[in-house]
Amino acid sequence: MKERAPALVALLLLLALVAGTWWAADYAQRAITLEPPRRVTHEPDAWATDFSMVRTDEHGVAINRLEGDRMRHFPDDDSYEVTHVRAIGQKPGSPITVATSDTAIMDDNADNNATRIIMKGNAHVHRMPDADNPPLDVTSEQLTLLPDQDVVYTNLPALVVHGKSTMNGTGMRYDNKTRQLQVFSSSDVKISGEESKPKSSTPKTTGKQ
Repeated sequence: MKERAPALVALLLLLALVAGTWWAADYAQRAITLEPPRRVTHEPDAWATDFSMVRTDEHGVAINRLEGDRMRHFPDDDSYEVTHVRAIGQKPGSPITVATSDTAIMDDNADNNATRIIMKGNAHVHRMPDADNPPLDVTSEQLTLLPDQDVVYTNLPALVVHGKSTMNGTGMRYDNKTRQLQVFSSSDVKISGEESKPKSSTPKTTGKQ
């Protein structure tokens, strides 16, 4: 019995040490207040005034520029909101386009994972004239720009002015690369005699009366 006493004492001390350690760990965990996981909400986490962003191609040539009075970034959807925005497209081989609106939201288009700029409030796109084409103006309450594709479209009523020709319609899409203009439901179309003359590079216009 005397030979077993030291072993029993050692076992009891070991059990006491384990129990004490477990109690201390549990007490510490309950005593320390853990902060709950941060809830991501649609609140800005960064902002800037006199905002300007320039995108370049693989050769370092500027092809898109976005400017505004104020920019706010939202972390929940990684979007940017810009006020009094001005977007400029200047890709080589395409006419320069300038888009303006009261506000704009820039995010990634879920359909093709490309940059999208939604222009809201007095949205206006102006394509500069070139040697073969007169200027083109599109005005709507909302216009969506796809800078990577050089495309602008809307599902809302829009006024299109091409040179001396005008067209009111609901839903339109313009491709600045191909100069093709589609108006999905048009009304009050006025085609200038000069614009009706065939030109190899004149924008193609399609629509339903």
